Amino acid sequence: MHFLVTGHTGFKGSWLTLMLGAAGHTVSGYSLDPEPGSLFERAGLSDQMESDIRGDIRDFDSLTTAFVDVRPDAVFHLAAQSLVRESYAYPRLTIETNVVGTMNVIDAARAANSVSGMVVVTTDKVYRNVNQVAGYLEGDALGGHDPYSASKAMADILTQSWISSFPGFPISIARAGNVIGGGDVCKDRLVPDLMAGFASDSVVPLRYPAAVRPWQHVLDCLNGYTMLMDRTLTDSLPFVNWNFGPGPESFKTVAQVADLSASFWGSGASWSDIGGDHPHEAGLLALDASRARNELGWQDRLDFESSVEWTVDWYRSSDSGQNPLLLTQSQIAAFGELAPA
Repeated sequence: MHFLVTGHTGFKGSWLTLMLGAAGHTVSGYSLDPEPGSLFERAGLSDQMESDIRGDIRDFDSLTTAFVDVRPDAVFHLAAQSLVRESYAYPRLTIETNVVGTMNVIDAARAANSVSGMVVVTTDKVYRNVNQVAGYLEGDALGGHDPYSASKAMADILTQSWISSFPGFPISIARAGNVIGGGDVCKDRLVPDLMAGFASDSVVPLRYPAAVRPWQHVLDCLNGYTMLMDRTLTDSLPFVNWNFGPGPESFKTVAQVADLSASFWGSGASWSDIGGDHPHEAGLLALDASRARNELGWQDRLDFESSVEWTVDWYRSSDSGQNPLLLTQSQIAAFGELAPA
């Protein structure tokens, strides 16, 4: 099967590209240029793809031309402005990319006349966050305190309305939260900051060490996306929205992640609390993934400690000179042999 992945040069998109390739599929992509030092760049993923197309999803004409030319069988839509802090600096760009861009991708997929199904990826931050301990269910109210969260909630609602208004074109929505894994280089994210600091023997400054997050390995998250795609293409699903998040045992503070990462890294790795005032970020945000477990048979294969260990091992091995492409492919293969955690 030929998949087109928007946002394929990003962190999740790069892992998904290799995951699909490992399963024997053909993969094309449409995205902005990768960040310097990204997994996509370091692993030479352009050579692993059928078509590596660079463009902005806000450009509807170029996007549609790409879809018509590539003629994919199915589409994973991951392209987004995905950083909360960046959304405060560029709110218009964030909203245009995440809302209008999502509409463009859906419309371009329909125009291609080859696409049999689509998974639109939003985020756990689409929910109206009231800092509840229980995970949010798919039917809970949506919201958005910051421009990023609001834009993704709008994209989610837009997709739901499109599904209702234009039946006959199978689309599912996947919502997930914090994922970790090798090769992430986005700024203002915990793991890339920790790994860069540890590698340079620097004390890593943390903004919110007491903030609690559900931590999940990128492969567990993407395994949910691919299982959802399989069902979207083959069955009439009873629901549109699907959560993919770990259970309460993976709800850990930023400080706990930093401490465990430092212990796996060794060599005096350390961090500090810088305090001060910073833009608002959610204190606690978790998903209830019962629907995906019960209806799709999805479940995490890596527990919290293993997720951190695999992540640190990727960065340490890469830092010591191992090939990033082979490292990633090796972890994908090992993941495929695991039973649910």
